[in-house]
Amino acid sequence: MAWRWVPEREPEVGFKPRTFASQGEAETWLGEFYPELTAAGVQTVSLYEEDRLVYGPMNLAPDHTE
Repeated sequence: MAWRWVPEREPEVGFKPRTFASQGEAETWLGEFYPELTAAGVQTVSLYEEDRLVYGPMNLAPDHTE
């Protein structure tokens, strides 16, 4: 099975789709690379296993609640 992150809207630059062997690998990658994704203009992503939506859309912006 292939896992992948799909942005809600295609970013202007810098986003290259990747696939992962497991949900854990996909989530770890997002945790490490979300600053680069937001810099490329990605605001929200959804996680798919093949064509099945697992969860999302998930906002990548920092939470500013106090």
